[in-house]
Amino acid sequence: MPKLRVSARLTRLLLVLLLGMLLASVVSLGERLGFKPSLERRQRWTCLFMKRLVAALPFDVRVLGELPQRPMLWVSNHVCWTDIPLLGMLLPLSFLSKAEVRHWPVAGWLAEKAGTLFIRRGGGDSQRLREQIAGQLGLARPLLIFPEGTTTSGRTLRTFHGRLLAGAIDRGVAVQPVAIQYLRNGQIDPIAPFIGEDDLVSHLLRLFAQPRSEVCIHLLQPIGSVGKERAMLALQAQQAIQRALFGAVEVEVVARRQARAA
Repeated sequence: MPKLRVSARLTRLLLVLLLGMLLASVVSLGERLGFKPSLERRQRWTCLFMKRLVAALPFDVRVLGELPQRPMLWVSNHVCWTDIPLLGMLLPLSFLSKAEVRHWPVAGWLAEKAGTLFIRRGGGDSQRLREQIAGQLGLARPLLIFPEGTTTSGRTLRTFHGRLLAGAIDRGVAVQPVAIQYLRNGQIDPIAPFIGEDDLVSHLLRLFAQPRSEVCIHLLQPIGSVGKERAMLALQAQQAIQRALFGAVEVEVVARRQARAA
């Protein structure tokens, strides 16, 4: 039975990827013929593809909170590559992503066409990245970043990098904290995290071999950026997400630990 389940799920996923390839081919052909769709249109198409992709994944999704009615800098914890389609299906978004994603089949092409900003690890281009983020926000385009800089097991939260939030302060744009939580049988899901030396195929097979799990997406209260220092803004976003994931007690513990380290 598990083998049949894995085969069925993989088949459905492949059909979605074929749809993505068809979309990519149509857009590429249109560009060669002189028809270049606007970024807004490309983001809408990408959002629709993300919805199809999420429907092919073994998750039951719950969204708690309200979608923002104005463009903001979305700030989320990071557990898995699936965070991107799960959040990208909610509304047309641009992303800040590691440079390697640009070379992923289908997904990398779609990410680039949707206005993704690619960052090189250790690239030393903080000022350029700050300007790029500020530029996106200045054009009233919502942008999603993962300020931990890497994925985690979902049981902890790494310190948020304040430099990634500086563009929001430059433009006076509010921050939309988002907490994403993977649950299995009411507990933190040990299978969903994409960490360490995981590869995409092995991770997919591991996910598809198990019964469906639950994903909770918490859209938290926006945080104003005007007049804030970037370290304080990052800390406020981190604490809001920490509270949604682990409760107020854990937030206090982390705050005391950070105060001692300072």
